[in-house]
Amino acid sequence: MEFTPDSSSKKPIYKQIAEFIEQGISSGELSPDVPLPSERTLAKKINVNRSTIVAAYDELQSIGLVVRKKGSGTYINTDIWGISHKRVPNWGRYVEDGSFLPNLPLVQKIRTETQKNERINLASGELASDLFPADQFRSILVKHPFNGHLGYDHPQGNELLRETISHHVEDYKNICISPDSILITSGAQQALHLIVQCLLKPGDTVAIENPSYAYSLPIFQSAGLRILLLPVDKYGVNPDDIIELQKKHRIRMLFLNPDHQNPTGAKMSVSRRKRILDISSEYGIPIIEDDPYSLTSFDGKIGPCLKSMDDSGNVVYISSLSKIVASGLRIGWIIGPQKVIERLADAKQQVDFGHSVFPQWVANEFLGSPQFGKHILMLRKHLQERRDLMISSLLKVSNNETDVFVPEGGIHLWYKLNEPVDEYRLLDEAMKKGVAFVPGSIFGSEKGYIRFSYGRGQKHSIEEGISRFASALKSFA
Repeated sequence: MEFTPDSSSKKPIYKQIAEFIEQGISSGELSPDVPLPSERTLAKKINVNRSTIVAAYDELQSIGLVVRKKGSGTYINTDIWGISHKRVPNWGRYVEDGSFLPNLPLVQKIRTETQKNERINLASGELASDLFPADQFRSILVKHPFNGHLGYDHPQGNELLRETISHHVEDYKNICISPDSILITSGAQQALHLIVQCLLKPGDTVAIENPSYAYSLPIFQSAGLRILLLPVDKYGVNPDDIIELQKKHRIRMLFLNPDHQNPTGAKMSVSRRKRILDISSEYGIPIIEDDPYSLTSFDGKIGPCLKSMDDSGNVVYISSLSKIVASGLRIGWIIGPQKVIERLADAKQQVDFGHSVFPQWVANEFLGSPQFGKHILMLRKHLQERRDLMISSLLKVSNNETDVFVPEGGIHLWYKLNEPVDEYRLLDEAMKKGVAFVPGSIFGSEKGYIRFSYGRGQKHSIEEGISRFASALKSFA
């Protein structure tokens, strides 16, 4: 049995050993007439700890490939294919071998930890429960009982909702578009998935902001795309950087979040927006504009969105109600050329046969009512108060030495650590003290930053959460 573990692989050594033995059993190279090497013998031969071999044999035994006889050794199961023994698939292998990559382990950990009630959640990118328009929704359900059908709807989404969205984006964002150029999606996340899967192919080069929420998503890697990074400053992406990348690489698609960018909170200047649209037209680079936050602008000044300035049809626009109404409603939309929308709608039909009728009905009733405008005014006021409370709390615990960009909208605060600290170890320590945040390097290549979300935090918990964070930070001093 000749085998050398790959120490550079992310896969644990015991799993590598188990897979090697499984291959030997499947190919017939390892005979069931001969016992497998003892744990000590194999450990010495491969130069690993005996416990590693024990774990490998345990893995093989759990899926029915080997039997372990006390005092005798480990044997290949001779009844693998017999009637009396049902072989269990190696689900671990299937999970690892799938082409659709999982979230980063740290992202999974944060999500799991923030579900615990004792945690103060300054990590999740969603609105607090007290910012949800509960009274308005109750009123809709009481005064306007649902009397529609619950069958499959139009492939692009409910026609009434698409008409309402077309009026909404014209009124609020100066985007004039036909309902036929709108696709209803399960939030902006599904919109991004559909675009990546349907409009790009493995090996294509895309450019995203650095840092950006898109950086944390495995969908680009799952699709086999090559990712280029565009630095973000307080005015957004620099158009000159796009030109420089385009000269070296052929950019197939550009992903931007111009308004109150996640995670930095930056708002792209109008001059840069115009220049980027010029570059898009000059080189034929399509732009995916992700706009979850523009309606939260504290001064009420929105955009102008890239889509509202797009005379060439180069911009595909994504937005949703997740960050301004309720994340659980799962209502998002894509606006783009009709042929693109039809392609994406066909793909969505293959995935889920179209969006659920009931949440579309609720969204249409609320979005088309006078209550929506009142809700947005309330939301801006409360988010600004939460932002100010978080900044004042950070200043209080850092003796006014905090380096933080002050966003004019959105729900995130981008905080720079004054001293070099391992942000992952800092997160572990903070969670022990009962508060969660997101390490900045999840969103890009630069270390030493943290994203706090003030939209998710309750007013009474923001100050306490920052205090717990400061306590965790002091342990690294």
